[in-house]
Amino acid sequence: MKRLNIIVIGAGMGGLSAATALRQAGHHVEVYDRVSELRPAGAAISVWSNGIKVLNQLGLGDAIAAAGGQMDRMAYYHKAGNLLTDFSLEPLYTQVEQRAYPIARTELQRILLNAVGEEHVHLGMSCVDFNQTPEGVMATFEDGSQTTGDLLVIADGTHSRLRDKVVGFHVERRYAGYVNWNGSVPATKDLAPATSWVQYVGDHQRVSMMPMGGAAGEERFYFFFDVPQPTGSDNNPSRYRDELSHHFSDWAAPVQRLIERLDPATMARVEIHDIAPLPTLVSDRVALLGDAGHGMAPDLGQGGCQAMEDAWVLARCLDNAEGSSATDTINQALAAYDAARCERVADIITRARKRAETTHGKNPQQTQQWYEELAVEDGHHIIDGMCKTILSGPLE
Repeated sequence: MKRLNIIVIGAGMGGLSAATALRQAGHHVEVYDRVSELRPAGAAISVWSNGIKVLNQLGLGDAIAAAGGQMDRMAYYHKAGNLLTDFSLEPLYTQVEQRAYPIARTELQRILLNAVGEEHVHLGMSCVDFNQTPEGVMATFEDGSQTTGDLLVIADGTHSRLRDKVVGFHVERRYAGYVNWNGSVPATKDLAPATSWVQYVGDHQRVSMMPMGGAAGEERFYFFFDVPQPTGSDNNPSRYRDELSHHFSDWAAPVQRLIERLDPATMARVEIHDIAPLPTLVSDRVALLGDAGHGMAPDLGQGGCQAMEDAWVLARCLDNAEGSSATDTINQALAAYDAARCERVADIITRARKRAETTHGKNPQQTQQWYEELAVEDGHHIIDGMCKTILSGPLE
């Protein structure tokens, strides 16, 4: 395929992954984002093996491995501190032939930004509309400026302003029923083992600590707290510690230490939403990518990984398309992208929501049954579920 001029809207991990994959495929790519300064939302992200496989193909695997956390085991504890299950993740990594790497979002962003080239990322540019032209597609920005290209990739996140126009109807975000507080703290043994992902569960709530890397001697844990709450509850950083102390007042000592050590000024508090699976991710010369096309609850840890898969698949679909004209070639590639991604992301959206409902007590009996299952879990069933997700991706 000839070299295309591609416009990417959104400089999050999805947009930057897409820009990297498309530039490496030989296309000219410019990225636009509404923010004036790139500040990743959240402290860290767990990039599971399917996401790492994409980053490997983009030549970024070594940088990710060097910056990411060493996660060797997974453990669940009851809120009171008694161990439910603790198992090695090595069988998972052996089956899927790739480790996972939790990583600080700032580090992941830095690696992707370097791959794209900062000169190709334009900030303070809020895209408000797009339209077809005889030659391609035109993006219009809030300041009245416009840019044209052969292909428009919309990766402007879960609050996408452009998604409705692509699918032809208004897409409502759905509240998943719980609030998530997240941040990072120094990794110390009195919180959790240095290379284990530790979770405490009870009362339909959850606390997680995951190794996320850091400079030698300055390793950190990515943490989060989940609490079922009505939507629209007050979000006041000065009250984060008091809120968490209230919700987790009788939980185990490591949870109490975590609450004492967290820094509310560096934390995020998010009401978790997703969107229902969409019937399509494309329109003429336009593709939805990442959370703009398939915002999902984070309960399978796949939001970022699916954006990376999108990026890889879109680039390969463009490589393989052979239309009689540029327009035919692009639309053929988009049809292939749609066919490859719609069912895949719909399945993960649905499974992530079901997992969120089980974890956070939508059906209390089902949640209690899950707690009981964890107490006899040897890791086999959990690893099987992870393998299913990872090995169903484009890079098996």
